[in-house]
Amino acid sequence: MQTNLADFIKDTHEGREAEDILRKCVHCGFCTATCPTYQLLGDELDGPRGRIYLIKQVLEGQPVTAKTQLHLDRCLTCRNCESTCPSGVQYGRLIDIGRHIVAGRVERPFAERAKRKLLAEGMNSALFAPAMKLGQAMRWAVPESLQAKVPPAQEAGVRPAPRHQRRMLMLEGCVQPAMMPNINNAAARVLDRLGISLVTAPAAGCCGAVRFHLDYQEEGLNDMRRNIDAWMPMVESGEVEALAMTASGCGVMVREYHHHLAHDARYADKAKRIATATRDLSELVLAEEATLVPLLQAARRKAGTPKRVAYHPPCTLQHGQQLRGAAERILTAAGFELAPVAESHLCCGSAGAYSVLNPEISGQLKERKLGNLQAGKPEMILSANIGCLTHLQSGTRTPVKHWIEVIDTLLAA
Repeated sequence: MQTNLADFIKDTHEGREAEDILRKCVHCGFCTATCPTYQLLGDELDGPRGRIYLIKQVLEGQPVTAKTQLHLDRCLTCRNCESTCPSGVQYGRLIDIGRHIVAGRVERPFAERAKRKLLAEGMNSALFAPAMKLGQAMRWAVPESLQAKVPPAQEAGVRPAPRHQRRMLMLEGCVQPAMMPNINNAAARVLDRLGISLVTAPAAGCCGAVRFHLDYQEEGLNDMRRNIDAWMPMVESGEVEALAMTASGCGVMVREYHHHLAHDARYADKAKRIATATRDLSELVLAEEATLVPLLQAARRKAGTPKRVAYHPPCTLQHGQQLRGAAERILTAAGFELAPVAESHLCCGSAGAYSVLNPEISGQLKERKLGNLQAGKPEMILSANIGCLTHLQSGTRTPVKHWIEVIDTLLAA
């Protein structure tokens, strides 16, 4: 794609990166075939190719309007288009640049600004956990629309104390400990059986994705810097061998710290070290397959008939991190019957804060996804990201769990 960037952006690192990405686009349109919002809305400007044109116009100095912002806001940042693109266009990076520039040119209505600010700060607040507990206690009394955002209280079980020589850092996450505490504890129990202890760095917090993608980019970068400061002493000393991510949404962000902080002289090298050390939970468990499989086989003989489950691979895992098949392989080794799922590449509509900011589109995508997941009549739906889990559970009575929870339950049988 030919470009002629305006002076305000041309000689900046964002401009150089954007120009490099734009020049890779050959207008083929393959991306529109796998874009969830284009499939729903049928508008070229609500597909990757159309949004790329809009961003190109912005970077070339064309007028920016609320309509421009609307089409960029409607993007889920699922990055399905990146998996489809034959030219390797890094669309996710481009839309981060475009949204940030547009946000500086178009003032959002007050109510929208307030909602975004509340989301950016609320999910990172010390008040989130007590507020969630109160919401769970009063869940019966709140409107159904709010119940969907407040999962029932969950028993987390015991997290094993660190006892192995092999240790890995776990990012607790900003909302997961309050909403679904069993996920992290289940991960710790499974890895403990595999000879690996999970430890945490208390000073670490949100991975930065919440603030960054709500266009509080500098605040999101500060979240990243804080985490790097908390983790680096343990990584550099060799106390831990990797960073374990139990939520794929956090995983894709931490894996891209080196990109976001590449122009920060103080943090660039450290961010690269952290990104390189980051692993999704499915990678870590599958790497211990030789130890895991006998344990699973013994547990399955005791447990009896295997359950039929449907697995939803989150976009942040299959498109963002380009990791496919690991969780499915573990579940198959555990004896679970995997129901076939059509359109498994498509987003469920959760997409971080998207379900709150764009509830109509998000709801349509949820219904479509659940239709495909439930077509095979599974006893349970499994996934790998807190946002997907809560979003999908809000639309079905079929239990929705993290895949590590069923592995933990099986091993404990």
